[in-house]
Amino acid sequence: PVECSFLVGWGDPSPLRALEVRTRTLISKEVVKFRKKLKDSLPGSDWNPFGTTKGLPPERADVVIVGGGVMGWSVAYWLKALEPQRDALRVVVIEKDPTYSQASTVLSAGGIRQQFSLPENIQMSLYSAFFLRTINEHLGVVNEPPIDIQFNHSGYLFLALEDRAAELEENVRIQRTEGAEVSLLSPAQLKKKYPWINTDGVAVASYGLENEGWFDPWSLLNAFRRKAMSMGVCQCFGEVVSFTISSREIMTPEGELTFSRINYVRVQMPNSVEYQPVECSLVVNAAGPWSQKLAEMAGIGIGPPNTQEGIKLPVEPRKRYIFVWHCPDGPGLDCPMLVDTTGAYFRREGVGGNYLGSLSPAEEEEPDIQDLEVDHNFFQEKIWPYLAHRVPVFESLKVKSAWAGYYDYNTFDQNAVLGPHPLVENMLFITGFSGHGLQQSPAAGKVLAELILNGKFSTTHMEKFSFNRFVSGEQVLERNIV
Repeated sequence: PVECSFLVGWGDPSPLRALEVRTRTLISKEVVKFRKKLKDSLPGSDWNPFGTTKGLPPERADVVIVGGGVMGWSVAYWLKALEPQRDALRVVVIEKDPTYSQASTVLSAGGIRQQFSLPENIQMSLYSAFFLRTINEHLGVVNEPPIDIQFNHSGYLFLALEDRAAELEENVRIQRTEGAEVSLLSPAQLKKKYPWINTDGVAVASYGLENEGWFDPWSLLNAFRRKAMSMGVCQCFGEVVSFTISSREIMTPEGELTFSRINYVRVQMPNSVEYQPVECSLVVNAAGPWSQKLAEMAGIGIGPPNTQEGIKLPVEPRKRYIFVWHCPDGPGLDCPMLVDTTGAYFRREGVGGNYLGSLSPAEEEEPDIQDLEVDHNFFQEKIWPYLAHRVPVFESLKVKSAWAGYYDYNTFDQNAVLGPHPLVENMLFITGFSGHGLQQSPAAGKVLAELILNGKFSTTHMEKFSFNRFVSGEQVLERNIV
C-alpha cells in the first residue's frame, strides 16, 4: 500500500504537489517497522535492548541522531517520551566533540523570546517557554537534584526607528494573535520605564511581558542528555565519516530521479583508527553548522546543477562573537534583553554590573570561520559606539571577556529546516535555525519526534519549514533575526 500511494502521488499533474505527496509518505515504511518492533517487544518476546561494546556505538539502531547538541538530545528525549511501548526504539546520539568546547549550544547568549514575525516561530517559542517553566516535570531524573536552568524572566525589548515602526507593530499584532503577551511603548513610555535609555530616533518599542528572557544553555543541554540516557538512549562520541547507501531510479513527471536510503552510518572513533558501522532505519541530521557537510555525505546537493539532486541543504557555519563587559553604573535588575535599532543587543549578566551582548556583522563583513578566535576590534569599532549612544553610561564600560560560536545559518531564508529529504528517504533534518535554535529546541525536538513516530506533525504544524521549499524556491522569511 505504501508503494501504491507513492506511485499515485507521482502521477499527479503538478510536480511540486507530487513532491509534497512523496514527502508525506517517506516515513510510512519506517513507521510500519517501528510498529512491528512494538509487537516484538511485548513481554515474552526475545528482543533485547542495546548490546554494545564499551566505547563503541551499537551495531544496530532504529534512529541514529548525528549531533549531540541541544537539538539532537531534544529529539532523542522526545522519541523515548512519546514511544507507545517502553524500549521499543533503539536510539543513539553521536557527537564528535566530547568536550563540547565548540558546541553552538553552550556558546550562545541563551535568550528566549516570542517576538518573531512568523506564527510558527512564535508557536515553537511559546511551547518551549512552557517547557522550560515546567522543566522538572519533563526532564527530572529520580534521585537526582532538581534542574535549575536559571531562567531569568526579564523580557526582550525591541526598538524601532520610524521607517520600521509599522513593521514592528504588525509583528506585535501577529504575536498577540498567537497568544504572546507583548506590549507597545511610545518613546515617552520607554523613557519612563527605563530612564537609562536614550530614546533618540526611537519611534516605538515592543516589550515581552512574559515567557521571555534568558537561561543557562549548558543546563538545558545537560538536562536533556541525562534524561534521555536514563530512558535508554545510547550516547556515542565519534565522528560520522560516511554512509552506506542503496538507491533506485524511478521515472517521475520531472524525469528520472534517483531515490536513496541510508543503510549504515559509519562512525570513526576519537583518537583511533577504529570505526563502527551502525545499521539504522532513520538518520536525523542535527549537525548544526555542519549539517550541509553531513547531507553531502548522503549525496544531497552533489548532483548536476539545476536538478533536484543538485539542490544543497543551504545551511552553513557563521561565526558570531559575544562580549562581556563591566559597567558599575549600568542598568539595574530590571534590565531586559535590549535589541537596538542597529541590531546590537545586550542583557544583564548576573548582579555585579556585568553585561553580555553583540551584533551580527553585515554580509560583506562575515568573519573567517576556520577558527573561533575573537576580533576584539569588532567590539570597539562596530558595537561599542551603538551601545554608548543608546545607553550613555556605557561610554565608560570595560570589556572583561569574549568568545565566539557558530550559527547554523540558513542562507536561503534564515529559518529552520524540519522534516525529511524528498530523495534521501530516511534522512530527516532539524537544523538551520540561524540563531534561534536553542530557545526552540524543546518544541522542535517534539514535532520531529511526532513526525517520526506518527508520520505527521501533531503539536504544531511545521510543513512550511520542509526541505521542499528549496525545490520550489519559496522563501519563508522571518523579519526578527538577531
